[in-house]
Amino acid sequence: MRVLERLFDRLRPTFDKGRLARARPLFDAINNFFFGPKTVARVAPHVRDPLDVKRYMTMAIVGIAPAALAGIYFFGLRVVAMILVSYIVGGAVEVLFAIVRKEEINEGFLVTGLIFPLILPPALPLWMVAVGVAFGVIVGKEVFGGTGRNPFNPALVGRCFLAIGYSKAMTSAWIEPGGGWIGRATEYVGADVVSSATPLVLAKQGEFAPLANLFWGNVTGCVGETSAAVILAGGLFLILVRVANWRTVAATLGSFALLGLLLRSLVPEHFGPVGWHMLAGGLLFGAFFMATDPVTSPITNGGKWVYGVLIGGLTLLIRSLTGYVEGVMFAILLANIAAPTIDEAVARWRVRKLGK
Repeated sequence: MRVLERLFDRLRPTFDKGRLARARPLFDAINNFFFGPKTVARVAPHVRDPLDVKRYMTMAIVGIAPAALAGIYFFGLRVVAMILVSYIVGGAVEVLFAIVRKEEINEGFLVTGLIFPLILPPALPLWMVAVGVAFGVIVGKEVFGGTGRNPFNPALVGRCFLAIGYSKAMTSAWIEPGGGWIGRATEYVGADVVSSATPLVLAKQGEFAPLANLFWGNVTGCVGETSAAVILAGGLFLILVRVANWRTVAATLGSFALLGLLLRSLVPEHFGPVGWHMLAGGLLFGAFFMATDPVTSPITNGGKWVYGVLIGGLTLLIRSLTGYVEGVMFAILLANIAAPTIDEAVARWRVRKLGK
C-alpha cells in the first residue's frame, strides 16, 4: 500500500494543476477509495477523520451483498452483467457531473449502483438497465445538486421510469430460479427464458406460494427481493452497525402488519394473509435498504416513525386496492416527498412542547 500511496503522491501535481486537472475528481475518487481524503481543517483540531462516509457506504454494501449473491445463485451470471452495467453507466454519469462541477466524486453511488439492479426483473435487457440507472442518477440526484441534496432515492427514480416507460418488460422479464448446490450461478440465462408470473401476480388470482419458498427465495421476482432470509440477515446487520435506523424499519413493517390485520378482518376479499404478504415482493428489501436511506428520509427520530408508518400503510393499500401488484416503490417515493414536511412538523411540535 505504501508503494501505491507514493504513486498517488507523485501523480497528484499532474491532476492538481497539470494537464489532467479537469480529471481531478476521478483521481480523488480513486485515491479516496484506497486511503481517504487528506483533508485538514482551517482551525484546530487539524486532523479530521475522513472515513465516516466511507464506513457508512462499506457497511451498506456488506449488508446488501447477501441479497446480491442470492440473486446470482437463483438467476445466474446475467445478474453479474446487470450489476456491471449499473456501475459502469451510472458511474460514468457521476464522473461526468463531478468533472463539469469540479467537485469530488462521492462514494454514494457505490450503494445506488448495487441496489438498482437488485430491484429489477432478472431478464430485463441490459440496455434498459443502462437507461434506467442513467435516468435515476441524473433526474433523481444530479439535477438537485448531487449526493446529499437529492430528495428522492435515485434507484427508485430509475425503476419508476422503467416501470412507466417499459411496463411490458418490467412485468414479464422473469426467470425461474435455480436450485441445488449452485443454482444458476454458472449459467447466463437469456432474456427468452422467462417464467410466467411472480407470487404477487398469482396472489391477485387467489394462488399463494408456500411460505417456505418465499422465505428461502425459491420463487420468481426481482433480482434481490426473492429471499426473505438473506434480506433479514443483511438488514439486521445494518441495524446492528447503526447504518439503518431500526425505527424506520419497525414502523414500516409494523404499520403494514397492523393495518393489514385490521383490513383483512373487515374486507377479507381484498386483503390477503398478512404474514404471506410481508415475505412476498419487495417489502422487506425496501424497508431495510431503501426506506432507511439517510438522505431521503427524515432526520428526527419521531419523523422516522411517521415516515415508516406512511410507507407501510401506502404499500398495503397500493398492493391490495389498485391494479399494481407491488406498492413499495411508489410508497417510498411518495414518503420521500413528505419527509421534509414530517421533520418540520415534528420539530415544531417539540418546540411547542418545550415552550409550555
